[in-house]
Amino acid sequence: MNNQDMGTVIRDGGQRGLRYQRRLFHSPEKVWRAITESEHLRHWFPADIVGERRRGAAIELPFWPATIDKHPMEETLLHGEIRVWQPPAVFEWTWDADVLRWELKAIEGGTLLTFTTWLGDPDSNVVNTAAGYHVCLDHLVLLLDHGSAPALMDADVAPVERRYAAIAGALEETPAQPPR
Repeated sequence: MNNQDMGTVIRDGGQRGLRYQRRLFHSPEKVWRAITESEHLRHWFPADIVGERRRGAAIELPFWPATIDKHPMEETLLHGEIRVWQPPAVFEWTWDADVLRWELKAIEGGTLLTFTTWLGDPDSNVVNTAAGYHVCLDHLVLLLDHGSAPALMDADVAPVERRYAAIAGALEETPAQPPR
């Protein structure tokens, strides 16, 4: 993990979020499929997205069984709504109280992925959340580059959490556009 892969904490008033960028050596169409289709999500994301893919659609977000096995939870199914659906450029949806926005931009040699999440819970552990999304994005890259990725729940998040904890006070805090 290098510093260029690290997410940054962003703020808009009292609202906190995280932003990551990845340069991917794949077309926006391929990346789009990986971030929107269940057969790909199962390799790098802790939950499926079930429902019609269109703006305004209600979605269900059931955690994969492996996620539930590793992280026992009371609620194994959360709900959301697709707020923006512009294939293959922008996918924004709510996950319970959080807002997740995926932006894909064609660049020479591939795609620039910008992932932003606004945290709905003001008391959320930003270090833990940042590390979790970081590991998810690492698995997304592996899936895109190799056609598969190791089981997400087998990933050791602790070293990534320690890295985020070490820089937590120095994380760049930049003003950003609030969620729509």
